[in-house]
Amino acid sequence: MKQELIDALIGISGKDYVFFAHEDIEGYLYDETEEFVRPEACQDCVVIRPGTYEEVSAILKLCNETKTPVIPRGGGTGACGAAIPTVPSIIMSMERFREILEVDETNMMVTCQTGVTLAKLNEYLDEHVHALYFPCHPGDEGAQMGGMAIENAGGVRAVKHGIMRNYIKGMKVALPSGQVVQLGGKLVKNNMGYDLMHLLIGSEGTLAVVLEVTLKLYPRLDYTGALVCSFKNTEDAIESVAAVQRQGIIPLAVEYMDRMIAVETAEKISKTWPMSDEGKVDLIYMVEEATEDALYETAGTIAETCEAHGALNSVIAENDKDQRNILEVRSNIYEIFKPYFVDSLDTAVPMAHIGDLMRDIDTIAEKYHTTSPRVGHVADGNFHNFIMLEDGKVPAWADDMRKDIYEAALKYGGTVTAEHGTGKTRKKYMDLQFSPEVIEIMKGIKRTFDPNGILNPGVIVDL
Repeated sequence: MKQELIDALIGISGKDYVFFAHEDIEGYLYDETEEFVRPEACQDCVVIRPGTYEEVSAILKLCNETKTPVIPRGGGTGACGAAIPTVPSIIMSMERFREILEVDETNMMVTCQTGVTLAKLNEYLDEHVHALYFPCHPGDEGAQMGGMAIENAGGVRAVKHGIMRNYIKGMKVALPSGQVVQLGGKLVKNNMGYDLMHLLIGSEGTLAVVLEVTLKLYPRLDYTGALVCSFKNTEDAIESVAAVQRQGIIPLAVEYMDRMIAVETAEKISKTWPMSDEGKVDLIYMVEEATEDALYETAGTIAETCEAHGALNSVIAENDKDQRNILEVRSNIYEIFKPYFVDSLDTAVPMAHIGDLMRDIDTIAEKYHTTSPRVGHVADGNFHNFIMLEDGKVPAWADDMRKDIYEAALKYGGTVTAEHGTGKTRKKYMDLQFSPEVIEIMKGIKRTFDPNGILNPGVIVDL
């Protein structure tokens, strides 16, 4: 990285916020992408931490003029390699933008800066505006609002309130030229022109840099609960989820777990899994209601419906301790199994085809003489299947198996990635899902926003 560029960056944000020594930048070079699939990070990078929107604008103008790649970085919690620089780059960390700017209780919206973490937003709302809350939860509360917006974060609660796209009402962004623009706002209806805001949601830092987001809030229901239902097979479990929703019950979340995964995770974190029957599949239902009576009534109806559709047993968490036990097992699965898998896929299919996809994946696993343990957000069709290591190494067939699973999902009208994103790790599979004509349209959009290709090069499409 040329010294004159470093000096120019210091001139914009000050020497205390520009870093280029290896020990100072190494924590900014990787995200949470699995070790065996993530790209190798380029070490020839400079990290800058701007503190004003004017500084962001000046950095982008400088980099646009010099054609220097810029990697916008949030909390580093992504899992598709989108924040990993693979060429000499300016890594622009947005961590200093931490202000919650406004809570509009009338419109039930909050406007916050891009670097506000999910944990901080939740804590602030709980303390200052307890009647309202932000349901979206991708799993890591260190995630920042700008990153969640630009990655279109999902998570376990998408079944009831949707994914990040459903919450975002407005965004203030800086374009690659340095120009700052406001998109969207607090309107419920707005049909003027092309909807550029929704084009930016999920664009993974390739089109603009997020400065602020305005988010929809929901009334807080103070009573939450969890129950676990066991099934002998996937088909019964899936049908029960559909049957529950047909009754008008939309749970906060419905999580699918192979029993083997649940039991092993519980043992590793010194917890006890509540199911010990002959079931092979367990569903975790998370529900929320305004009163305790309504909570138990809803949980009871879910249990009865599941038992009418083949559930072997149902256990309702009677207290906070039991509820935490269940949810801690689910939240620790990834970390417990991470040392044993090459990759955690995140395909999705319409709910009616989940059983078809699971059968296909079992057949694919047999083809490669392996297994593919799975957990999933079953009510929205999004599953995480593991491709396992062999003797601690990446098997030669790993990418063939990955491709087979992607093609199986696409066969049922599904997608390669439902929530992790395209990034750098899924980019080479774009042509499985999209025609050359569609990919060329995406490239045209990238050229229009970023003609010099400075923002997050190598992610989603190449110019």
